[in-house]
Amino acid sequence: MAVIARTSLEVLLDELADDGRIVHVESLGPRSERTGSLVEPLPAEVRRRIPFDTLWSHQADAIDLVRNGTSVVVATGTASGKSLCYQAPIAEAIADPIRPATALMLFPTKALAHDQLRALGDLGFPGVVPATYDGDTDRNNRSWVRNNANVVLSNAEMLHAGILPFHGKWDTFLRRLRFVVIDELHVLRGIFGTNMAHLLRRLRRVCAHYGADPTFVFTSATIGTPGRLAGELCGIPVTEVTEDGSPQGPRLFALLDPPVVDAFSGARTSGNAETASMVSRLVQGGHRTIAFCRSRKGTELVAGHVRDMLPDDLDDTVRSYRGGYLAQERREIETDLATGAVQAVVATTALELGVDIGGLDACVLNGFPGTIASMWQQAGRAGRERQESVAVLVSGEDQLDRYFMSHPGEVFSRSPEPAVINPANPFILHPHLACAAYELPLSHADHRYWGDALDDGVRELVREDKLKTRRRRLRGGGHEPIAVWAARGVPGRKLSIRSGSTAEYRICRDDGTLVGTVDEGRAFSLIHPGAVYLHRGQSFRVVDLDIDNHHAIVEPDGGDTYTQARTEIDISVLDVDEVRTVGRSELHLGEVEVRSQVVGYQRKDVRTRKILGNETLELPAQQLVTRSFWYTVTPELLADAQVADVAVPGTLHAVEHTAIGILPLFTICDRWDVGGVSTALHADTMLPTIFIYDGYQGGAGIAELGFEAADRHLQATLEVLDRCPCAEGCPSCVQSPKCGNGNEPLDKHGAIAMLRTLLVDRSGNDRGADPIIDLR
Repeated sequence: MAVIARTSLEVLLDELADDGRIVHVESLGPRSERTGSLVEPLPAEVRRRIPFDTLWSHQADAIDLVRNGTSVVVATGTASGKSLCYQAPIAEAIADPIRPATALMLFPTKALAHDQLRALGDLGFPGVVPATYDGDTDRNNRSWVRNNANVVLSNAEMLHAGILPFHGKWDTFLRRLRFVVIDELHVLRGIFGTNMAHLLRRLRRVCAHYGADPTFVFTSATIGTPGRLAGELCGIPVTEVTEDGSPQGPRLFALLDPPVVDAFSGARTSGNAETASMVSRLVQGGHRTIAFCRSRKGTELVAGHVRDMLPDDLDDTVRSYRGGYLAQERREIETDLATGAVQAVVATTALELGVDIGGLDACVLNGFPGTIASMWQQAGRAGRERQESVAVLVSGEDQLDRYFMSHPGEVFSRSPEPAVINPANPFILHPHLACAAYELPLSHADHRYWGDALDDGVRELVREDKLKTRRRRLRGGGHEPIAVWAARGVPGRKLSIRSGSTAEYRICRDDGTLVGTVDEGRAFSLIHPGAVYLHRGQSFRVVDLDIDNHHAIVEPDGGDTYTQARTEIDISVLDVDEVRTVGRSELHLGEVEVRSQVVGYQRKDVRTRKILGNETLELPAQQLVTRSFWYTVTPELLADAQVADVAVPGTLHAVEHTAIGILPLFTICDRWDVGGVSTALHADTMLPTIFIYDGYQGGAGIAELGFEAADRHLQATLEVLDRCPCAEGCPSCVQSPKCGNGNEPLDKHGAIAMLRTLLVDRSGNDRGADPIIDLR
């Protein structure tokens, strides 16, 4: 087992601290193991295959629950042996001579499924026949999997499109299905999680048709309220197992803040450059390292920089890993990582999840990954063999990164965020009901899966001529009404499980070669005529957009420019659910309609970000019915804040941007999951108003959490503005990379003044002046 020389790490961190880059180092001491015993021992043929003499306490607790048919979620740290919590009960059930079982395992990535396939093969449980069933499985092998495998490792897309619609071909497997494993629960949030909730209800329904009632086993990194999320996903109660009994080696966790290079603008050295420098120094020190980047392009750039910095004998020991690679390329990289053939890998979040790459001594995070849960998941890639390890968080330039550099204690004391889903979203519910009706006729018995939403959904689908109602004869006499699929084809083929969109645009070269796809909701802003589209590190320019046939034609581009769409947005309030007071403002929660239209775009230089041209476009408007929370402020408040009338639009706009940037501090979301609109006088409120809305049809549950956390959210927004050293506003405070108005107008000083005044409550107490002690 490789052991990091602790002194060398301390020397490295001391050097970086001397020039001001390291703002904080947290020393996390080792943790001793806690063991547990099973109520009944495992069968000898299963027990002898487990390469451990004892079980950790959480493993014993989870195995006992699963064997008794209780659905569980195991939410413990990385390298805590969560897989054994379902591997052992599955192996025992498959070996049952009277009623041999099958198991379905669902993973968010192909890499995780193949990693688990290797693990099961290494354990060699008697009678266990595992096989992957994903997009890389060819037609002949798919037939073999259906007929021979008793443990099928797959993903949400294949369950949706390849298993449930054709459940008759899987009848033997489904009839014996005893366990359903859902790995990496914490990624099942928002639209993806909402789709998964309906998928699992459809699975339970089909299983019941064949007489099966599987037990669900969820595994997760540490997140807030995992049992609640898991229960919402599968629709039945789920017991939490969260007390981690596994041992852990000592760790250092450093926060690195790139130095300021322009005091007026607040510009800092590149996070990519700082990450590459850190990785190269660790590799030259003999430490096996993983670095995480937030984009595919960043991954390739950082990996290239690392190779350039290393001596010739080491530059071939660095690999990049991201989505878009061929299956064979992914497998080769994963094997090289597992065997130690490489010293460093630079990856997207594709390797954040539980792929066992073992033996890593260090982890470098190129920017805060968006949530505390993801941060610990990424940092936990290092030190999995309980050796001393180090994690380094390199700050990015957006609001959340800047907040944590100013509040290092929050990084280590803050509770993991809760993930949210919205199963009531009709834009996702209705397509899944159509799929369910295709699989088996819908009846009143299906209220157990969808509750009162079933009736409304069926009525809507009948009006759309997708379902027809009939009467079915009952065995004991009488009839019952049912709803059956009435349209052509297989429903759901156009439904994107991860985006919620029911339509996609194909991006092709002029010879028809497919470059990529983009969901309908983002098409006009990403692949409008003249747009520069980046795919696998290569730039393409859109030369034609065919809206009727949903495809764009692209040609290679030099890569020295990029484009940013300009969008006009109107928002209307459809319904108000709740209203409450926050400081001197009124906060609302409800349903809104967002009408957006891409009206042009800017061409910018990649290196200097200088605007090279402004172009106009004529594209149709798009409509989005979603959930939002919004603040109204009075003219009196703005006057008290000494915000002049001419400065009101820029003031509200700056608050909107900063509030969106800091919102992930309070819920598991990304700034790209939400949108915002600010206006000096809104037609529905008749007041200056700031809207923050879910960026998905019907909403993903983010607005509700934003409404609940509003007091703390606005205080954190003010702190980001107050502490940013720039003079007039920068990406670390008020600027947004997704602004449809080109970040104009923005008034940082007006935003600070307005929030300070707003956060003075009606008793006259200044709620925004003191530092935040606890935002949890």
